[in-house]
Amino acid sequence: MSPLFDLTDHVAVVTGGNRGIGLGLAHGLASAGATVCVLARDAERNAATVAELEAAGGTAASWVVDVADENVVVSAMAEVMERFGRLDSCFANAGVSATSAPLVDSTLEDFRACTAVNLDGAFVTCREAARHMIAAENGGSIVITSSLAVVMGQAKGYAYAASKGAVVAMVKAMAVELARYGIRANALLPGWTESGMTDGLFAWERFADAVLPRIPVRRWGTPDDFASVAVYLASPSSSFHTGDTLLIDGGYAIY
Repeated sequence: MSPLFDLTDHVAVVTGGNRGIGLGLAHGLASAGATVCVLARDAERNAATVAELEAAGGTAASWVVDVADENVVVSAMAEVMERFGRLDSCFANAGVSATSAPLVDSTLEDFRACTAVNLDGAFVTCREAARHMIAAENGGSIVITSSLAVVMGQAKGYAYAASKGAVVAMVKAMAVELARYGIRANALLPGWTESGMTDGLFAWERFADAVLPRIPVRRWGTPDDFASVAVYLASPSSSFHTGDTLLIDGGYAIY
């Protein structure tokens, strides 16, 4: 393997890493030699993910974490450091969809239920990752999963779009502040990708007939489409790449 993409002795955290895009990120990192720490809410799915990654030749561990709970995130990140002694990359990927309602029917309670995970959870995750990376003086890479909703209007998706737009702004701020410590920060903007949040939508024939023809590559994204970009952003090959948004949508936004 090229040393630019070799993650041997690299420790990565992936929140929401037991399904969908997070699982794709985890597989990519593990395949390049990283130890992958999965932080997600479902203990059973976490265990299955660890077994899956190890069966494929990787090294993995998991913690039951709800990123909306600040104390749990702080504790889990400290335990990662205690167990492995380092943290080289952090993928703040955990997220939820939101109740789709017209603006005038939207409630602040629903809005905050979404931002508590997608924004607050990402903030705490990145803060703790940066804290440990700075202390270790080894640099690192922080990546937040945002969304195509940041660049394409999404009716009724106020909480989701707002939270995903906010994390892009947060990434840019981190990129400026943390560069002096050798820490990079970037955001992923996935397009229409197969995951637990989109299963029902993709099965809706009317939706599929309207959206799929607008994707130039003529298919939905898959979790595997994010494996290689995870390796790139975690590895030395992206050492001069920070403060960016990587749009991975099969060309949807330009067509």
